[in-house]
Amino acid sequence: MNKNEIAAMDTERGYLALSDFNLNEALSEELAGLDGGFERIKLPAGGSTTFEIPGEEPGKTEAVKEFSGVILYHHPLYAFYRDKYAGGTNPPDCGSYDGVTGQGDPGGSCAACPLNQFGSGENGAKACKNRRRIYILREGEILPLLLSLPTGSLKEFSRYVKRLLARGKKTNSVVTRFSLTKATNAGGIAYSQAQFAVERGLSSEEYALIGPLSGQIKARSRIVSYEVDNPMDAPMADPETGEIIPALN
Repeated sequence: MNKNEIAAMDTERGYLALSDFNLNEALSEELAGLDGGFERIKLPAGGSTTFEIPGEEPGKTEAVKEFSGVILYHHPLYAFYRDKYAGGTNPPDCGSYDGVTGQGDPGGSCAACPLNQFGSGENGAKACKNRRRIYILREGEILPLLLSLPTGSLKEFSRYVKRLLARGKKTNSVVTRFSLTKATNAGGIAYSQAQFAVERGLSSEEYALIGPLSGQIKARSRIVSYEVDNPMDAPMADPETGEIIPALN
């Protein structure tokens, strides 16, 4: 299926268009020998409230204040670089896909690692950057987009997930609306903080199709590169209380 066919899909069907789609088959057939990663949604720096999402034309982006989609899967992503990260897809010296165990040098328990403590990096930050990857599927599309949440947005995401769980919902059972607000950390540095809200629940028919796709994304998540969209995580503490913002494990 080419991009024009994807764009022409009837969005009024919601996520029912997934009934004839298999992610693994599509990637193996259409992207054999090509980059099999997912396009990324970028958060701005300096407190801007506009996302950059992939545009219709290759290499072009679109600036939006908000967007919506189903969270197919999300997981921690920890990365430590001995030399200052300068962009790209190079693997870190030590990394973790679960926020529990690091692989590489120094490796081992993330909770006990001194590089995963505040104050071990620049400006009181952690030397090991804690982020959370979110795979998002928008209506009318069949390939997810990847959003990498920096530390300053993890607390809001944790609150959102807990609100859903309190209502017996999972993140892949609703359409989530994503937006940004300007926040300031304890050091007076402005940053962009992601916000989350339920736009609507999925129908039982839609949810039945989302479940298998979530499983496929989870299985593929460990082979997606460690590329970081915004390596400078300014906010490392709750700007209101000064408390450490924990990752959601």
